[in-house]
Amino acid sequence: MKTASLLALAVAVALGGCGGTSPGASTNAPAQTAGSTTSTSAAGHPASPAALHVRVVARGTLPAPVQLPAVVATGGGTVLALGGLSSADASVSDVVRLAPGTPRVVGHLPVAAHDLGVAALQSKAYAFGGGTASGPIDTVTTVTPSGAAHVSGHLPVAMSDTSAATIGDTAYVIGGYTTTTPLRSVLAIRPGHATRDVATLPHPLRYAAVAAIGGRLLIAGGTDGSNARREVLSVDPVAHRVKVIAHLPAALGHAAGAVLGGQFLILGGRGDGLTSQRATIWAVDPGTGRLRRAGRLPVALSDLGAVTASSDRVLVAGGRDATGRVYDELWTLGAR
Repeated sequence: MKTASLLALAVAVALGGCGGTSPGASTNAPAQTAGSTTSTSAAGHPASPAALHVRVVARGTLPAPVQLPAVVATGGGTVLALGGLSSADASVSDVVRLAPGTPRVVGHLPVAAHDLGVAALQSKAYAFGGGTASGPIDTVTTVTPSGAAHVSGHLPVAMSDTSAATIGDTAYVIGGYTTTTPLRSVLAIRPGHATRDVATLPHPLRYAAVAAIGGRLLIAGGTDGSNARREVLSVDPVAHRVKVIAHLPAALGHAAGAVLGGQFLILGGRGDGLTSQRATIWAVDPGTGRLRRAGRLPVALSDLGAVTASSDRVLVAGGRDATGRVYDELWTLGAR
């Protein structure tokens, strides 16, 4: 299947006044992170991956079972989950506030969607594309911490299966899938500025676990359109460099990414089979690429959402197990 770079498409994305696509370097500000099937927020304190052990420290319940929620921390303790798929395998439009307080629906997306990429910018959530009942969409949706949502722009092409993360004042949309083409692009989006294609992945990528830490994008696994991948990639959006820093023991897609203790966490996921869900939590040292087991989820899940809610806590929401059951669980993970 033919692959494409978003830069080659040469179409502008409109996001609060963004102009046409042009190459260039992004800011190298301190990292905040957010992810696709997964999403993440602020990085924690450095720790050895060998010493990092992750466990469930609290449990809660979502308003309804959901898989593929786009989860993001917008600051001030607010964490939102956007869209996803219901137990009936239908796209949902719910904007759910996971924290602070009891999880509840606080708004709705303009269009019910799943497989959104989401990132936090200017204390708001920005959702990129997504899958709907009629196929991928090209919208950029801004969601306030109170749950109000509106379309604020458009992507170069309609796409779903993306991941996203934030570094400083720039959001990065990683990979994805159009109606026909898996993507290799890393697209930088900054409100009021031109949209740029800042790196090209070594292969097309969908459903990857993503986080940002130390001014780099960390990308684990995902699928290339046909098969799950093992690579853990580090992307420097300023130098436009992509390198492999580790390999997972087995191919893994549909996992979630987060940051805890200065480490990149890869939570759950599955291989190429629909019933090959995993419970392992892996930790990758972003400096050395050392990979260690850091813990286990209570249940083997794929298509879960995750976000770093604070320096010492990760929230995990929803997901799907090997039987096809969709979960309404909300777990808080911490290190010990």
